[in-house]
Amino acid sequence: MSAFPDPRIVKANGLDMAVYEQGEGPAVILLHGFPELAFSWRFQLPALAAAGYRAIAPDQRGYGRTDGADSVEGYAMEHLIADVHGLLDALELESATFVGHDWGALILWHMAMIAPGRIDRLIQLNIPHFPRPPIDPIQIMRQRFGDDFYIVNFQDSDEADRSFASDPTHFFDVMMRKRQVSREQFEQLPDEMKVLSLLRIFRREDGTGEKLLDDAESDYYADAFTQSGFTGPINWYRNWTRNWEALDGVDQVIEIPTLFIGAVDDVIIAPEHIEGMKPLVPNLEIRMIEHCGHWSQQEHPDTVNALMLDWLKRQT
Repeated sequence: MSAFPDPRIVKANGLDMAVYEQGEGPAVILLHGFPELAFSWRFQLPALAAAGYRAIAPDQRGYGRTDGADSVEGYAMEHLIADVHGLLDALELESATFVGHDWGALILWHMAMIAPGRIDRLIQLNIPHFPRPPIDPIQIMRQRFGDDFYIVNFQDSDEADRSFASDPTHFFDVMMRKRQVSREQFEQLPDEMKVLSLLRIFRREDGTGEKLLDDAESDYYADAFTQSGFTGPINWYRNWTRNWEALDGVDQVIEIPTLFIGAVDDVIIAPEHIEGMKPLVPNLEIRMIEHCGHWSQQEHPDTVNALMLDWLKRQT
């Protein structure tokens, strides 16, 4: 397992937030997604530090060693963005370069629309900038994918919270995998097999593809989620409609210089999704990683590091 620093605890937006840092220089803040931690950036922190950056990765609200909220509404996007602003304030930074993966990317797309002045440059992994749909996206997902689709399922019950917490080790064993299915193979599946159900994956005795994590890495994740549980992280999804409502009337165009690193075999993200963000992000560079699924910075850390550092160098 790559060496990982101990955190320091800072007060950010009223939360005790665990923050992991390496290096000195211009600040680069990395925001993880679900079901991850600052630990997801264990390969990026030392690479950025060695290249002359101050690399910073927090456990976000409800994750790892960072406080959670008492209510579902406490995980709405407005609070997640306020946490990022609070982190900047705690670190005495007016702005920084930001890197986001999965939900981390979603936070940063929203922040880039609402408070762009605190983002110098933007690097987004896997999740493109989606234009705001005219109707509630949960309604769209329910109609298109059904009640088993994980984001829809999260709205309807706490079954996922309880199931995943019953065996975090098994959860990470079957969930964090690489080389599970290529895009070509995915396109040949029947429609019902294309619906991503995390509960269905969890109930498998064995995962598909290859293990992404070694035993020590798997234990790190499992231990953290044994302590924190899954309800806080899943509550982020339970604000999907609220977050959509909050963007009513907000300009969708993002002028910040942006690098998007996509994964060819992240089958939830279709090529048209990536193509569709181009008019909304005019200062955009897109790089795609072949033979890579959703966990890009952990599946292909050297490639991700090289792409980030090359782009950052060209932005100065």
